[in-house]
Amino acid sequence: MIPKSHPRYRSLITRKRLADLSKTGIVSLEGLTAHGRGEAFDYLLGEETTTSALMAEKVAAALLLSAKHPVISVNGNTAALAAEEIADLQRSSGARVEVNLFHRTEKRIQAISRLLEEHGISLVKGEVSRYIPLDHDRGLCHYDGIHSADVVLVPLEDGDRAQALVSMGKKVISIDLNPLSRTSRVATVPVIDELTRALSNISGFCNSLGPKEAASLIHGIDGTGFIRDALEYIRRRLLDVLD
Repeated sequence: MIPKSHPRYRSLITRKRLADLSKTGIVSLEGLTAHGRGEAFDYLLGEETTTSALMAEKVAAALLLSAKHPVISVNGNTAALAAEEIADLQRSSGARVEVNLFHRTEKRIQAISRLLEEHGISLVKGEVSRYIPLDHDRGLCHYDGIHSADVVLVPLEDGDRAQALVSMGKKVISIDLNPLSRTSRVATVPVIDELTRALSNISGFCNSLGPKEAASLIHGIDGTGFIRDALEYIRRRLLDVLD
């Protein structure tokens, strides 16, 4: 039992959930490593949503609302950590949700799909083909899902697929705590924030933004500005600790 009084309670509960779901196949063992890497950057960011990240989340919501065919791409870690938040975002944005995995097996697809559907999420299903120009299984997707999307939200993403989606002419919204990752650097809107905080904030903005404000937010998006802001925030925090 992890006492709620423990200063790392939320972090420990999250780690335990990932470890438990790795035994079911929903989370891959490699996914555990990826989570630890992200958590390290959350420490550097003070485990809170920065002002810049909140603005990125507002722009992300505007981009989803303005899209003709928005899609949320979900992997094992995202499903394990944020199924409820994905359900909320699907309702608020109208986006389709597609399961897309690097370590892809039919058993994992079915397990993750069940978990998402238990939370009321409607999934794109059916045959997949290699519509994304990648040699591994993240190149597989549905024609009426990621292939046809004009905007794709890619939480906890592989950098090479993010780059491939951008090269296909799609707008990419990333959620990645590492501002130096290739995913963050190639994304149209890099959201440098923890997954559940980011998704909740984007949902909130989807519910509150009007069409005119959403349209104004998506003009002149400066993705590199969000990355610079995150790095500067980390720099200042480190200097404050040393002082």
